[in-house]
Amino acid sequence: MHDENKNDADPASTPALDGPISSEPKPFAPDQMVRCEECLRANAPTRVNCLYCGAALPVNEALVNLQKPSLRPLEKWEQGYNNIILPSSANALPRNQEQAETPVFNLNDGELAQAADLLRLAVPDLARILSLGLPLPLARASTTDESQLIQRRLGRLRIDTVIVPDADLGVAENPALKIRALDLGPSSLVAYQSPDIQGVTVPWSSLKLLVSGRLVVKRIELREQKTARAENRILDSNEFFADESAMELYVAGEPTPYRIAANSFDFSCLGEGKRFVAGENLLALVELLRARAPQLECDDSYNSARKALESVWPSQQQVEAGGWRRDRPGKYSVGSATEVSNEQQFSRYSRLRHYFCVKLKEKENEHA
Repeated sequence: MHDENKNDADPASTPALDGPISSEPKPFAPDQMVRCEECLRANAPTRVNCLYCGAALPVNEALVNLQKPSLRPLEKWEQGYNNIILPSSANALPRNQEQAETPVFNLNDGELAQAADLLRLAVPDLARILSLGLPLPLARASTTDESQLIQRRLGRLRIDTVIVPDADLGVAENPALKIRALDLGPSSLVAYQSPDIQGVTVPWSSLKLLVSGRLVVKRIELREQKTARAENRILDSNEFFADESAMELYVAGEPTPYRIAANSFDFSCLGEGKRFVAGENLLALVELLRARAPQLECDDSYNSARKALESVWPSQQQVEAGGWRRDRPGKYSVGSATEVSNEQQFSRYSRLRHYFCVKLKEKENEHA
């Protein structure tokens, strides 16, 4: 009698399973592991630095293609190394991001995905950076070895980059001088940081570069009540938003720029051209500077590049604790404030534009 519950499939036609199915990645073979020369511990061949002591691992040519940069977020005090796409490479990129069928930088979908995976970026974010046609950062690594690895791997995909250390940009070492007022003369201008400090005289002929953009600050203040459960109850919340125009002026031979922010600058130097809106006054000041210094190069590309910069140079976030407060017997609340600002991002971008401006001038002088 035929048993319906019995499996009648022919064993010969059923594929045999060699072992259990698993989606876990296979471990590396012992001969693939890389031994650290400092602590003598074995590391996976995908690592650039030792997992245990942080020392640079020796380069194994046979396994170099397996290495991947960690690209961990750096602390505020750390100095990083930036992989910047070269202007010559960027100029060859398509401008229209909506042309989905057009490969970005002559990359097919697979190569674009491979580059995005290497840089730990989303494919749309990488496509946005490449399509702008500007020297923008693709990665910010913690060591030169990691940055050089990124440079080699991107070079195989025909994406040329140059490594620019944070120290060369000098944002932390030479913060911008905030200018509150200007006195415009026939052959020079005098920049004042405050009424109590003597002004700095700058000849018109020494002005080289002006980088403009917008400084955006978003602040969220919360007051929460502590409860017995894990989640706190929000008692009050306030959100503040500030947006102001700003620019940085670079003088020949000086690494530190002069920053002028619209909301903290005295526009009396405009004379009869002074208007009621700070943003309009800053635009009028830019035109006046260009008229007095025809050699001044003006760069206003930051606002269009700002969204692309967020994936590599994100806006800086700072959290402040507001302290405890007793609302009533047995009930306590705690305050906090989260502030997000793009000031550091704008400073880095401004220094990067100045870096390329100086380097390009040096190359022109070498060939002259």
